[in-house]
Amino acid sequence: MRHRRLAAGIMVCGIAIVVIVATLTTTANAQDLPQGPGRDIVQKRCIACHEGDLLSQQRLTRIGWGRSVDKMVRWGAIVEADERDAMLDYLAAHFAPRPAASHIVATAQHEATYKRACLTCHEADLVEAQRLTRAGWVRTVDKMIRWGAVVGESDKDGLIDYLAARYPVR
Repeated sequence: MRHRRLAAGIMVCGIAIVVIVATLTTTANAQDLPQGPGRDIVQKRCIACHEGDLLSQQRLTRIGWGRSVDKMVRWGAIVEADERDAMLDYLAAHFAPRPAASHIVATAQHEATYKRACLTCHEADLVEAQRLTRAGWVRTVDKMIRWGAVVGESDKDGLIDYLAARYPVR
């Protein structure tokens, strides 16, 4: 009996710690969002699961944000119908695509890898809108490989270089 009480007490403490950490993380990440109409909705609906830097990295068009919100709703996010337009307006205003680099250093092989490995599952505007550092592209490519993208070890660095050169942070 005593062990059950101890186990229950430990479990309650663990849950409390998780709730406190999640609350502090959500508050800190929400503060990173720019001010503007729709911020409260994005904070309430997006920051509960995602950090603010994920939103700022996306760089999507309003249509792209609409697809992303629709996908999140399919995965269980709750977005009320009257919140959607304000949310999309906010995201498109603050996290829109930036102009592409005028000069691209990439080989035809790297571009072929990009088309085969990335465009099989994603539309070009999603990839183009990412605007990540090279380290960000490394994380993204590694994640996509874990999720099933077919990128051989010999093609991986070239693909990352291609993405980082073509879609750099601005």
